[in-house]
Parts: sequence; structure tokens; C-alpha cells
Amino acid sequence: MRIAVTGSIATDHLMTFPGRFADQLVADQLHTVSLSFLVDELDVRRGGVGPNICFGMGVLGLRPVLVGAAGQDFAEYRAWLDRHGVDTASVRISEVLHTARFVCTTDTDHNQIASFYTGAMSEARQIELHPVAERVGGLDLVLIGADDPEAMLRHTEECRTRAIPFAADPSQQLARLEGEDIRLLIEGATYLFTNEYEKALIESKTGWTDAEILAKVGTRVTTLGARGVRIERTGEPAIEVGCAQEEAKVDPTGVGDAFRAGFLAGLTWELPLERAAQLGCMLATLVIETLGTQEYELRRGHFMERFAKAYGEAAAAEVKAHLA
Repeated sequence: MRIAVTGSIATDHLMTFPGRFADQLVADQLHTVSLSFLVDELDVRRGGVGPNICFGMGVLGLRPVLVGAAGQDFAEYRAWLDRHGVDTASVRISEVLHTARFVCTTDTDHNQIASFYTGAMSEARQIELHPVAERVGGLDLVLIGADDPEAMLRHTEECRTRAIPFAADPSQQLARLEGEDIRLLIEGATYLFTNEYEKALIESKTGWTDAEILAKVGTRVTTLGARGVRIERTGEPAIEVGCAQEEAKVDPTGVGDAFRAGFLAGLTWELPLERAAQLGCMLATLVIETLGTQEYELRRGHFMERFAKAYGEAAAAEVKAHLA
């Protein structure tokens, strides 16, 4: 099963200010703020939903196709992904724009001042999926993740036109999308991925009920935070899978992307939906125990031992047969 993942490609520049922003702000001068903070730490991390999902699939032994846009500064990031099993040949490289960048400063009270530079991400709308499919010998599924909104709409329409199954995963872009665009993004999706908040937001913005949305997609996958995940299909009983026990809670960033990576790997291996969700939850647990979205390691023996403890020996045996 050949899966392509479309989505943002970005780097995160995270800084720590050893003070309080509130102490630097003058109440009657807020209309003319001009501040500079001397920070103690800078942590540059690889990010973007597309690479995060692809990295997880690569760690599991697959070779997903990453589709997105980056800048000339993508070379080192590309090499990292290539080493971890990701096909990056379909990444568009902008001639004039840098790779998208998230810059955030956090103070001692955990308040944040941040900005997001879209950069080359805006050129993702120029990518056509047909040449990608021809290059790799066809696509069985395209996950359409958060990206330039025009790119998301274009990829969705092309999947419909060319009869390529697609998974809708609009996530962070739901806040800026209007109801009509959201309807276009999800109708006819083989899979719809959201968390609970996004689920409610889709219903509010589209005007569709829960039942109406479920009737318009093949399978609805809703992550429930610490409670795991729920999978729903019309006319079928819901499947609920709990989270594996984490050894530490370090950083939740990228947990949802890791779940999707594991779930898609399960689909590739033609595992039952419950087993695919368990694999996703187990991979997500590794991420929450690690600082950074692509800094975790998968040690096969340890991973399968924890999987068996969480979901049983029979379930572990099914997954172990496929895990590289």
C-alpha cells in the first residue's frame, strides 16, 4: 500500500526568556510596544505535520511519500528524513522563499510570544498529485494534512477527480477555514481525523450533525487525549482504544501526528482498525515521553514488550509480524 502525506513542512525555533513578560510591559504604553528580550536558550526542532507523520511511518519501516513545499534551506532536513525512510523526492523547493518557520519565546510563567512565517508553504498549492503517483507507481491513499489552505483544497479535488482515496486531516487550519471549504475538504474522505475539539468545530462551522458527517466519510477517527481514540463507521459499533501507559510526560507536541503515523502503518499492513489504532497510540506514547516531534527512537524489543503489556500478547503478535 503506497501512502502519500501532504502537509506543512516547518522548523520550530523555541526560546526561553528567564523573566516575566508582564514585568516588561507598561500599562499606558501598550499602544507603542517595542521590546527586545535576551533569551537563555534556543532550541531548533524539525516540525510540520507532513514530516512528523512521515517520520513516524519511516521509523516503523515504511517508506511514505512526503508532499509539500520547502525552501533552499531544506537540504539538512531532507537528509534527516531520507535517513529515516521518507521519500522526499516530491517536495517542491521554492526558489525565493525559506521553509516555513515557527518562532516562539516562553517566559517563566509559561506565557508565550510567537509568530509563524508561512514562507515556502504558500507554494504547496502549485503541487499536482498526478506526477507524484506516476513516479511511485500509483497511490493507494493520500493523507491531506494541515497546509496552505489552497493546497489542501486542490489536493482534495484532485483526489476526487482521479478517484484516489484520501484521508482528511485539516487540524490546525480549521480555525481559519470557512464552513464551505471544510465541507469540500471532508466530504467523500475515506478517513476523517480530528480531536474532540476539532470534531465539534467541524459540526459548528459546516452545520452538519455528527450523523451527517459520519454518513459523508468512510471512517471517522477521533483522538480523545489521555483517553485514547474512538473509531466510528455508519452501521457499525464504535471502536474505542485506550492509551498505553507512558513512562514520563515530557512534551505533548506531535503526539497526534505520531498516532496518525502508527494508524496509517496499520492500514498499510492490512491490520484491523482496532489494531491500527493501538499501534498509533503506542507510537504516540513514545512521542509524549520525548522532547521534540522527531527525536524518539523505536527499539523493536522494548516497543513490542510495552505493546503487549498495554494491549495483550495476541495483539502484539499481529503487529510484530510486520514491524521492521
